[in-house]
Amino acid sequence: MVRQKIQIKKIDNLTARQVTFSKRRRGLFKKAQELSTLCDADIGLIVFSATGKLFEYSSSSMMQLIDKHKVHSDRDMDSPDQLQSFNLQSEKKNYGILSREFAEKNRELRQLNGEELQGLGLEELMKLEKIVEGGISRVMKIKFMREISSLKKKEAQLQEENSQLKKQSEQARLNEVEGHNAIEGGHSADSITTNHSLVNGHLDYIDSVTSLKLGLPIPY
Repeated sequence: MVRQKIQIKKIDNLTARQVTFSKRRRGLFKKAQELSTLCDADIGLIVFSATGKLFEYSSSSMMQLIDKHKVHSDRDMDSPDQLQSFNLQSEKKNYGILSREFAEKNRELRQLNGEELQGLGLEELMKLEKIVEGGISRVMKIKFMREISSLKKKEAQLQEENSQLKKQSEQARLNEVEGHNAIEGGHSADSITTNHSLVNGHLDYIDSVTSLKLGLPIPY
């Protein structure tokens, strides 16, 4: 079947309009991401829905892309030297932002370790306390889960050892029963042989007595 071409006009149905907006927005952002990845391009998209909700995508910092767009709009950037100078300034600015963020994170880390707390107010100390408590709670949860996992492994190991001991005990009992049966079988055979010898001896004795009474020679 030939796919019917959709007429580009405003969708009157509100539900259908919202569904179409959501699908097309995701498709637009996906294409922008692919273009940025394939061509190493800086891309920034800003979309406002009909209700005024903001959606945005940027291959790097959105603020940096906006500043770059503003500079391009205010100045003539046709010259490669001017463009290179702007890029260098932008990199320096990014480096400064990253350096400040790095210093801030180091300060927060030292405060979490109980250092440099003198200049903090009550609200900041309470916020820091919540962070520490949350961290301790996560550590205890992970520790608890690992202890449970370790106990389960030990339980499985003990069950395996118990199963092996049970098999060995059953095999030893079976061997003992077989040995006992073999001994009883040997005693029974000796008893039959002995009884048979006694019967034969008794018959020989009767034959000898009979021969004496009749005056016949004794059989040997």
